[in-house]
Amino acid sequence: MGPEASENPFREGLRSARTSDPCVFVLFGARGDLATRKILPSICSLARKGLLPSSFALLGVGRKELSDEAFREELRPHLLSEDASPAESGEASDPVVDALLKDVFYRQFNTDDERAAEALALALAQIDRERGTRGNRLFYLSTPPSAFAPIIQRLSELRSSVGQLKGERKKGACRIVVEKPFGYDLEGARELNRTLLDVFDESEVYRIDHFLGKETVQNVLVLRFANAIFEPLWNRRYIDNVQIAVAEKLGVEGRGGYYEDSGALRDMVQNHLLQLLCLVAMEPPAALDAEALRDERTKVLRSIRRMSHDEVGQYAVRGQYGPGSLDGKSVPGYRQEETVSKDSRTETYAALRLEVDNWRWAGVPFYLRTGKRLPKKVSEVAIEFKDIPHRLFDKMIDSPASSNVLALRISPDEGISLKFESKVPGRDISVRSVKMDFQYGTSFGDALPEAYERLVLDALLGDPTLFIRGDVSEEAWRLMMPILEVWEDPSAGDPPLYDAGSFGPDAASALLEVDGRSWRRL
Repeated sequence: MGPEASENPFREGLRSARTSDPCVFVLFGARGDLATRKILPSICSLARKGLLPSSFALLGVGRKELSDEAFREELRPHLLSEDASPAESGEASDPVVDALLKDVFYRQFNTDDERAAEALALALAQIDRERGTRGNRLFYLSTPPSAFAPIIQRLSELRSSVGQLKGERKKGACRIVVEKPFGYDLEGARELNRTLLDVFDESEVYRIDHFLGKETVQNVLVLRFANAIFEPLWNRRYIDNVQIAVAEKLGVEGRGGYYEDSGALRDMVQNHLLQLLCLVAMEPPAALDAEALRDERTKVLRSIRRMSHDEVGQYAVRGQYGPGSLDGKSVPGYRQEETVSKDSRTETYAALRLEVDNWRWAGVPFYLRTGKRLPKKVSEVAIEFKDIPHRLFDKMIDSPASSNVLALRISPDEGISLKFESKVPGRDISVRSVKMDFQYGTSFGDALPEAYERLVLDALLGDPTLFIRGDVSEEAWRLMMPILEVWEDPSAGDPPLYDAGSFGPDAASALLEVDGRSWRRL
């Protein structure tokens, strides 16, 4: 599978990038939504760029009985690029897809079948012989969380059958990628970690949070630690507050059953938003390696002040979207969505005020918010700096004076903007807020790679930098548990409703107003 020819100069660095050792990519849940929308297209994109090893095979695993050829044809439309040309047969043809599909196989796998591990071991041994993959495996659990433990148990039997039990001399590298959520609560996270570490070493476990694979998220580290002008200001002396927002226009989109068991706090805050907070607040690592970076992220989580049950009402806000209007169209409320309970108490909006109790950040509030059915889809981190100590130009400012803001736009329109005050051209001195903008698309002229593409490649290479370590997942749950316990108590009542198409419940604004602040306009 060679790289697709390209004249784009911005791809030159990718062509010379290191590829992984020979490997079998074993994808559980290979016919599911996440696999077909994200994981498999990412593997195909890596093939186009020549970043897959020369000896590579993909083994799809699922509950349904299916032949290799039927699985390949099922995958084909998910892998074809938009500019694929029609073949003589009338079907779209793509040489990269055609080559990749020759290395794709499928096996039925039911966790309640006592011979499942043995059958999978035989299939992998056959692929090793035919494709030269040398016993290297990457297991990817793209399944519902309820299937994690049963699959891991069967994998323990598979590793035992080939002499790959934890602590023994291994015949080939073995890694496992686990999708979120990492448990349903703190005890669930601990139990999942125990289950994983009974079979795998921590160094073999890759807990994936796709937000960490986004180019603009990774750029937070470069912005901070590669530029002398920002790091001296990155502390409580100069920063007034930090706002982290992940707003979604969509509702639950047919995933009501999943979302009923999740809610905004579990689905977004416990993982995505807390990881963004860690990147903003972490200390400079001693070295640019996986463990140093992950150690610093862990320190941040351990420094965040844990709310008491009595403080939850003061520092945490929830909401649930009701009927409303988006883009001129009426949309139903959450309780009117399919597979959602008519008396559901699940929150679709969550906002928190957190504090990091350490030398750098003492007294600086971190405001986090996320919600569904908001007016726009946007993810960003905004650093608001403190006001100037003496206002010389108040009488000359066109509008109320505002603070300097450094905004890191994660999606869409990925980039960075800096808001500052400037003189309006003319004879008189008149001051107005302006923005200095950097946009990835304009500056680099190339589409950003999908987050999953980066993370799949890192897992193949054995680079855990952008993955979640077990202690990090548990620390994040530790912070969320008081909030969950209060919100899920029957005495807490229903979450306040907010209109679909609005920016959330009124109480979210009050969360900042008590500090004399307001949410940044997204």
